[in-house]
Formats: sequence, C-alpha cells, structure tokens
Amino acid sequence: MTAYEPSGAPGAGPGPAGYDAVVLAGGAARRLGGADKPGLRVGGRALLDRVLAACAGARATVVVAAPRPTARPVVWAREDPPGGGPLAALAAGLRLTTAEFVVVLSADLPFLGEPTVARLLSALTASDAEGVLLTDADGRDQPLVAAYRAAPVRRELAALAGEKDQDTALTGMPLRRLTGALRLARVPDAVASFDCDTWDDIATARARIREHGHVLDEWISAAKDELGIDLDVDTHLLLDLARDAAHGVARPAAPLTTFLVGYAAGRAGGDPEAVAEATRKAAALARRWAEEATDARPEA
Repeated sequence: MTAYEPSGAPGAGPGPAGYDAVVLAGGAARRLGGADKPGLRVGGRALLDRVLAACAGARATVVVAAPRPTARPVVWAREDPPGGGPLAALAAGLRLTTAEFVVVLSADLPFLGEPTVARLLSALTASDAEGVLLTDADGRDQPLVAAYRAAPVRRELAALAGEKDQDTALTGMPLRRLTGALRLARVPDAVASFDCDTWDDIATARARIREHGHVLDEWISAAKDELGIDLDVDTHLLLDLARDAAHGVARPAAPLTTFLVGYAAGRAGGDPEAVAEATRKAAALARRWAEEATDARPEA
C-alpha cells in the first residue's frame, strides 16, 4: 500500500449537486473475532465516523446497522432479519433514499475521503454507466466503495427478489448478483479502497496515518470531529503565527497565542475570515515584539 492522499487533497472533480449515501455497518467481523469493527478507532476516530466524514456532502445518509452514537446525524435502517448480508442491507438502506445517485460504502475504510467520493460521482455523471466503483491494489472490484444510479439498482434488486419480501429473498445472496447485472465503470484507487478486515489491517491503518506527511491533517480532522467544529482554516497561517510567537516572545507563547486567536475569532463570528483576521493581528504583534528585541535605538 502506498502513502495515502489526505482528505483535503486536490484532484477530485465536482460531483452532482444531490446524492444520498448508504453505509453498511452491520457485518459480523468474523476475521476480527466478532469485534465491533465500525467502532474501532483509527487516528482517534471510529472507522464509521471516518466514512461518514467522507460522505458528509450527502443529502441524506443512511447507516444500516443497530443505532450507535456518531459524529454527525444519520438515518438508521436494518435489514430483516439482521445479518442478512450486504445485498439485503443495501436494499434496506436504499428504501430510505430518494436521490438519483447513491454512494454505497462499507464502514471500514480508514483512508476514504471526500475527494474520492466526488471523483466517483463525477465519473458516474460523465458516463452512461449505471455504477462506478473503485478497484483495489490487485485490480479487484470494490462494490462497497462505489456510486450508483439508484433506479437501475432498485430495478435489479426487485428482479432478484421476485414476488417475495425483498429483505428475506435477498438474505445471504452475494453482492455480485447485483453488480453482475449492472453496467459498471471502474476507478483504480489502491488507497481509498483499503478496508480493515483483520487486526493486521487495523495496525497498518493506525501506523500509516501517523506518517510525517499526513499526521497533522489527521490530527486536525480528529480534533474538529471531537469538538464538533466544521471549519476549514489556513493551517499554514496558524503554524506561522505559532512559530513567530515561540521565537519572538517565548516558547509557551505559541499555544497560548493560538488559543487567544481562536477565542477572538469565535467572538467575531467564528468563520474562516474571522480566524484569518485574528491571526493577522496576532502575527503582526509577534513581529513587532520580536523587532523590539533587536532594535536598541532610543525612541525620538
């Protein structure tokens, strides 16, 4: 597996204005000894919350699993009987969606980000395909990291179920029975398609997000989730301020100054412009403070 693209990376074209998301989070996790896989933490965030962040642009997000606390509100669904497999779970989730396009995701994708979701949607709307899915490092299809046109998926699910109750008829049926009936396009992505099926996969994911090039972005994303903050700011500007305060005043001035900037920005409205303005003022003060330390000329 190669180093992964951080969630804010460029290169993902615009997706359609409206899509729904269905996240399948009710598997048995047998290869993890029955552990609560969606709740396992990578980079301080539950795997499910990481996937929910990747599809935050969805008009509606349906999670097919027993309800649990999540970082953002979702709609809960359950196949009947529970544990009926991915096809039955997909049918249960799809019933609560209305958009023309639906993104279907498993809940164990630690490196999935919004740019990949946008890329899938863009590829779907730019073609006549009925679905666009990722392929992994070995070229294998990943139908649970995909964007679909909802109408043909509903059509094929109904055909597979026939006259029977849909959940019951689809229980235990492999997902390929659906995907084999659809016109599919594929987008290779060895990183975003990486899923956590084993404890070794979990260990790999936890190690890779701590790589030097990504750890700061991961920490900021985790902290924003934990604090309930939905705000994109210029982190380079804040880091420059912290450096200037540490070098020009004293090392403890760096965290204290950035705290004061956040407090001032919050009082001024809390948007990115307020953060930038408070940062600009504090940085100017830090530069003046540093200049005084080297300017021995008496005042006129």
